[in-house]
Amino acid sequence: MTGPNIDPEQQMAYVKKAFARLARLGTQIVVFGSGGARQVPDGFPKDQAFQQLVAFGKRIAPEARARGITVAVEPLRRQETNIINSAAEGLTLVNAIDDAGFQLMIDFYHLASEKEDPAVILRARAQIRHLHVANPEGRVFPLKWDEYDYAPFFAALRTIGYDKRISVEASTKDLAVDAPQAIALLRRAFQ
Repeated sequence: MTGPNIDPEQQMAYVKKAFARLARLGTQIVVFGSGGARQVPDGFPKDQAFQQLVAFGKRIAPEARARGITVAVEPLRRQETNIINSAAEGLTLVNAIDDAGFQLMIDFYHLASEKEDPAVILRARAQIRHLHVANPEGRVFPLKWDEYDYAPFFAALRTIGYDKRISVEASTKDLAVDAPQAIALLRRAFQ
């Protein structure tokens, strides 16, 4: 996705094939989260890499829209990639692409790991299309309200009236026990 050896034609061939398959499955949201794919090579200018991501987004967004798909960029913590590490940076990318087919997703685990202020949600309100949630301590299912300070994150979401997709992206040793607790926590969070 970034660096001196990108091939926009090859990227588009892959995207068209993947989006056609995803559309047949009824997919509506595709998360662009691959840190390795967008990793900026050592010595390559980060601002140039950002512009490459903007150009990529501008190419794929119309393809996504034509198939009823929205691409949602996922900011990842620095341990996973060296570009788009915060929701604010993700929002900057979304705004630079400026196409309804390319929007933002926010992962609470990454937001908390990067110590980003959840108030970014207020600025990104119109562009957020999907959320991931996990307890940042261990990246496990969120089970209890007092196990972590979830309140500012969910308060911001309630403030903007968030009513779109949310999923738990976390590990568990007992899905049958943890899933109902996580669902209960999420329901409480939106009350």
